[in-house]
Amino acid sequence: MSNECIFCRIVAGTVPAAKVYEDPDVVAFMDINPVAKGHTLVVPKAHSDPITETPDAVLAKVIAVVRKVARAHFQALKAEGVSVAQANGRAAGQEVPHLHFHVIPRVEGSGRQWTPGKYDSPAEMNQYATRIRDVLC
Repeated sequence: MSNECIFCRIVAGTVPAAKVYEDPDVVAFMDINPVAKGHTLVVPKAHSDPITETPDAVLAKVIAVVRKVARAHFQALKAEGVSVAQANGRAAGQEVPHLHFHVIPRVEGSGRQWTPGKYDSPAEMNQYATRIRDVLC
């Protein structure tokens, strides 16, 4: 764990997050700058970066949760599609140097933009988190 890493601090519980899933190895929480409402980040609890250095066993656990979250987006958010993205290095657009996957719900006609947005309020973000979490539990 790194005290400088925001995701490590979320895992440690020193920074709040709207979590939708947690097990001994992986945590999923709402992105505070969502590309679409419901945008979820899935991260290993153990600090790892980049993907090329992440152990296969960790990747397997993380991608299994990515799939669970994607399924929850279809069910809870009525997504018609789901974008899954992962970037490595600043040149690729990675802002937090901790392995993470973006799971973004999509609906026809909403566009496929990648521009960060905002929730209307923390309560709205928590409503989306609750909808996803309820399907995952």
